[in-house]
Amino acid sequence: MTNNHKNSNEKREYHVPYGSNAIRLSGPEWIAIAILCPALFFLAPVLWGYVEAFEPGPDYRLPYELGSDYWLYHRHCRKVCSKVESLVVGDSVIWGHYVSKDNTLASHLNKNIGRNEFANLGVDGFHPAALLGLLKYYGRDITGKNVIVQLNPLWMSSQKHDLQTEKEYRFNHPKLVPQFNPKIPCYKDSFSKRLFIAIKRHISFLSWTSHLRMTYYDNLDMPTWTLEHPYQCPFQAVMAGLPTADNLDLVENISWIEKGITPEDFAWVKLETSLQWSLFQQTVNLLRARDNNVFVLVGPFNEHMLKAKSYETYLGMKTEIESWLRQNNVAYYIPPPLPSEFYRDASHPIAEGYALLAKQLSENQSFRSRVIP
Repeated sequence: MTNNHKNSNEKREYHVPYGSNAIRLSGPEWIAIAILCPALFFLAPVLWGYVEAFEPGPDYRLPYELGSDYWLYHRHCRKVCSKVESLVVGDSVIWGHYVSKDNTLASHLNKNIGRNEFANLGVDGFHPAALLGLLKYYGRDITGKNVIVQLNPLWMSSQKHDLQTEKEYRFNHPKLVPQFNPKIPCYKDSFSKRLFIAIKRHISFLSWTSHLRMTYYDNLDMPTWTLEHPYQCPFQAVMAGLPTADNLDLVENISWIEKGITPEDFAWVKLETSLQWSLFQQTVNLLRARDNNVFVLVGPFNEHMLKAKSYETYLGMKTEIESWLRQNNVAYYIPPPLPSEFYRDASHPIAEGYALLAKQLSENQSFRSRVIP
């Protein structure tokens, strides 16, 4: 064999086609990928709803550790709207921060009427600005229902709680508040981050992946989780299913007096400049626009905890709230203060407080005629 022939064979043997990848897709294969990827993007969250077992019982409430799992909240809304006619929405007071799930307001209302007609759609830490976003983007199934929506005056007890401070303040659920309009002075995230948050609200796939991270992977992305759990199979974590146990670590059935909390002088904001009040009004209008029968529960608020000057300001603010509700034909109930020993703090009742509040509501004529099916 000549040297020329040998060199020619060597060139043929080691010749590499142009490109850096060992596997290349043909034209039809690229077309298949172009079809499958979007299909997976849109269908994966839907299919996961059939794979992941989720059957909330009568006293179910979103687990405390999954309070930011908006994809699961959306699924919860869909489930309960197919079963009951009356929903109770609001912050940790409705969720029942210091009581077990069978001692919440919704649970006691069910006990009073003798059947399961009220569902607990409260979430811990949900101020009015966040509640508006939650219902707008993840509560679309709430249509044609009786909705008891709670207004907690505590969110207007200072400029900080009302999100009016110019200094940056890390408040609860920033992904749900308006990202651009109205402007929230204490919210300082970058434009790009806000834009991504606004887009994510409309893409179920992104909310679903957040759900997986939060529920099964310690709120970590997959590469980080596998590095921290090198000997665990990612699929085994998913097989454990959704957390179902109620978080009893929060249960603390003792009053604010027993805890040694002293009366305070809250620096109430004016309603005409309040961000939280303005966004609560938008929440009421949103629910009514979706053909819901809206009933507003103002409080309960621990008036025993207010110093004299703060108490006078609070009474004036409560009168303004009632005036707006009347002018806009919104059914409401402003309960009288519960006994002082029935409050855990400024706004959370203990178990006996929830039972009494449910009794007061059930006996209210407007509530009975408008809400109880």
